[in-house]
Amino acid sequence: MTEAPNQDAQRADRTGDEAVTPNSEVLRELLPAVGTRVAIVAGSADSLADSDADCLLVALLEGDDLELVASAALGDKASDVLSLLEAVDAKAKEGAVTRVPAPEGVGVASIAAVGLGDADPDAETIRRASGCAARALSGVTHVATALGELDAVAAAEGFAMGAYSYSGLKANGNGNGNGAAGKSDAAAESSESTGDDAAKKGPRTLTVLGASDADVERAATVADAVATARDLVNAPSSHLYPESFAEVARALGESAGLTVEVLDDEALAAGDFGGLTAVGGGSSRGPRLVRMIWEGAGEVGSAKVGLVGKGVTFDTGGISLKPGSNMDHMISDMGGAGAVVATVVLAARLGLPVPVTATIPMAENMPGSRAYRPGDVITQRGGTTVEILNTDAEGRLILADALVRACEDEPTHLIDTATLTGAQLIALGSRTPGVLGTDEFRDRVAELSREIGEGGWAMPIPEEQAESLKSPVADLRNVSNSREGGMAVAAAYLREFVSDDIDWVHIDIAGPAFNTSAPWGYNPKRATGVPVRTLLATLEDLAGSDE
Repeated sequence: MTEAPNQDAQRADRTGDEAVTPNSEVLRELLPAVGTRVAIVAGSADSLADSDADCLLVALLEGDDLELVASAALGDKASDVLSLLEAVDAKAKEGAVTRVPAPEGVGVASIAAVGLGDADPDAETIRRASGCAARALSGVTHVATALGELDAVAAAEGFAMGAYSYSGLKANGNGNGNGAAGKSDAAAESSESTGDDAAKKGPRTLTVLGASDADVERAATVADAVATARDLVNAPSSHLYPESFAEVARALGESAGLTVEVLDDEALAAGDFGGLTAVGGGSSRGPRLVRMIWEGAGEVGSAKVGLVGKGVTFDTGGISLKPGSNMDHMISDMGGAGAVVATVVLAARLGLPVPVTATIPMAENMPGSRAYRPGDVITQRGGTTVEILNTDAEGRLILADALVRACEDEPTHLIDTATLTGAQLIALGSRTPGVLGTDEFRDRVAELSREIGEGGWAMPIPEEQAESLKSPVADLRNVSNSREGGMAVAAAYLREFVSDDIDWVHIDIAGPAFNTSAPWGYNPKRATGVPVRTLLATLEDLAGSDE
């Protein structure tokens, strides 16, 4: 069994003044930049002064009068703090942050209050509010949070995810030699509005008052997995391409005790992975297929899970070239693969008692001289022939090969995730993943996704969509002739490659994987890490299904 990292494993790196986690330590060696991490430690609620924190984070609840959540940490100073907050007209609206100097004797320099809205906040409200607070606290190195009185894990996860920031390859990064993030999103916003180009870094250490060691270890491990998916998606395609992505996946997997297998372009051709070799054929950087295997810890149950993630490291559209506007966002077209890599490593680091095998196809879709063309007929692994009508519908082709290979392992449950269709954005918007597949399993995954705050929504695959994929010259064609129901059409295509006896779900994250607007909740601009926590919740649900 692989143990979860302890507090020594998410230590502070004093040269870069930020936490180093098991995953970030690997990524620093292989990626040009990584986003910031926060070291999370447990603290006693009655010894705030001993925490060395600069700021205490408290919560405000709405009602006839403001209600303060921090009684254990503040003791007899609670009324003084509440009076200060009322004097500056602090709001309890969800995510609103107010910061005031701390009264004498509290043990910190300042108090930050974040609104939770309703008097009975759920875990997701606490998570999002903590993320808002993390972004707002630029210039504060060490924060102690009293929100652990409500939900320690949610408070810590939200804060750590909200504190993540990524400034890429800027020469004035944080001084650790890899161009990692310097300013938090909140600090950057402040700099833009005030002209202060020297905006300070955000928090680097979080003490969760009243939390157990198990609480903070869980939160730190999950937040590190989300940050890992974000780092992979944020990496520029000049540095993350199929070969290098495969090596990153191998290093992460082996660091967590996984068995990792990588197939190169020659092995893929020999193995009849016709979709993957066709899509990757136009690039000078050949495709890869990565398999990452977690056997499960302890006494495993009857569930055996396969994960598949789309890994198109850059998508030009191929011969069916995309418009130039916002094409730079296509570095995120491997968001499904990034989430799957992070999740299978997370399963190992948490020691989940469920076997998980990740099958991850990786390719660049480029319009080179060897690129596949509209009108071509290719053969997917397993023998299905496909007429190509649009080379920009490439994700389903590489996923189909991977799904066939994943089914050969005979899993009981199979989940694929991909930035697959613009139709997902049209149907559900930029924050809501579409969840399609086997009815009962689909509904359960969507429910779990909403419970943990990633907002998945169950969608149907109408039978007529399968009819729209019939071809006069092959078994299937890769798109229909209609613009209608694009998300369902893509899922109908994928369903053709899944064995009938396997419970299967497809999660379309075309919008949710990459935030092109302002930060919100614990989600930064750019990569979000969706759907890592949905996948984790599903694995844990399946692990407990035999109890």
